[in-house]
Amino acid sequence: MVVATGFFDGVHIGHRLVIDQLVKAARNRGDESMVVTFWPHPRTVLQQEARNLRLLTSMPEKEALLKGLGVDRIEVIRFTRELGALTTREYFSEYLIGRYGARAIILGYDNRMGCDACSSAGVCKVAQDMGLDVIWTEKVTSEHGIDVSSTKIRAELERGNVTRAAEMLGYDYSLFGVVVSGEQIGSRVLGFPTANMQLYEPLKFIPANGVYLVKVSTVGRDFYGMCNIGNRPTVRQGNARTIETNIFDFDEDIYGLDIRLTFLRRIREEIRFTSFTQLKAQLARDKFYCKSLIGQMC
Repeated sequence: MVVATGFFDGVHIGHRLVIDQLVKAARNRGDESMVVTFWPHPRTVLQQEARNLRLLTSMPEKEALLKGLGVDRIEVIRFTRELGALTTREYFSEYLIGRYGARAIILGYDNRMGCDACSSAGVCKVAQDMGLDVIWTEKVTSEHGIDVSSTKIRAELERGNVTRAAEMLGYDYSLFGVVVSGEQIGSRVLGFPTANMQLYEPLKFIPANGVYLVKVSTVGRDFYGMCNIGNRPTVRQGNARTIETNIFDFDEDIYGLDIRLTFLRRIREEIRFTSFTQLKAQLARDKFYCKSLIGQMC
């Protein structure tokens, strides 16, 4: 068994290099490729201040991405304080070798693991001492020369920079959930009916407030639309944060159905208007601009 281990949040382009090496090495050796990952995120267990950490991928999304890259087997270990107290050597002995029969391990340039927080060089030495073959991967940078990490991708999403986040992810960021009922102000007052989303994964990272051009996947088809993330300050102050999408050229009842929003471009920040008339006029401009962008992409 050839193994890569880590949280792999987002399965970004840095992770993909590791996974590519994993799959190739396993095939060359006539062996299986395995990813050993964890749930929940170690930081949420070991660091009190990390309880508000939000993730780029839910576990089902992460598993689907890894499978799509050709990984033969995925094992998810429940992360506990007891697991976090294991040294690198103990983790290798009990899990990677003892439980999963690892014979080789893929290491990224910045791999750290175990309560002893071994550096990549330290992890390599432990692995080799225990009879594992070690295969190294190199550091990955984005098109703009940024060292790729899940933390930096979250920072871009927090700024609403979904295009920069996509460069580091290797794909467009998305949210997955169910359509729930709202106040129907969009359809009754503004003439822009919206699908209101409730996320399936409450720990999923939500991009910054604002208006976005999105691809909408629902009822087995794909559409374009414009999504507003925010607190709807024009409607009233103190609203809870919502994810509302006006789906272009669409008029079907989808309450209770799955919906996935894939973020293509941020259009503008969320704005408080003094009247619904002003808001309606801005929505019309937003829709026109979104459709012009769609025309450029097609």
